[in-house]
Amino acid sequence: MTEIRLVFTTLPDSEIAGKLARNLVEMRYAACVNILSPCRSIYRWQDDVHEDGEVPLIIKTTAELYPALETYLRQQHPYTLPEIVALDVVQGLPEYLTWVAASTGQPLTPP
Repeated sequence: MTEIRLVFTTLPDSEIAGKLARNLVEMRYAACVNILSPCRSIYRWQDDVHEDGEVPLIIKTTAELYPALETYLRQQHPYTLPEIVALDVVQGLPEYLTWVAASTGQPLTPP
């Protein structure tokens, strides 16, 4: 069975998150992207503590597509250092995992 990955990232607002999510699915880098409710992030950046609103995304993809997905995220992401964290799915409903694999595939040329 194809290895499935969940990829997490955060965006500065819902509009940017929606555009990125739609592009990932349309280009077949992802089978599905969940846009979560806005949250507050507290983090250290360049030796200062910041607090900002962000919109988290959960991206469902395959291990095979992850390198291309990461490259696309780095190119399109508005942050200098975007959060991109990938987790291997070790178990799940087989039919769902098969759907993720079937819904991704040969990526289309980025818009």
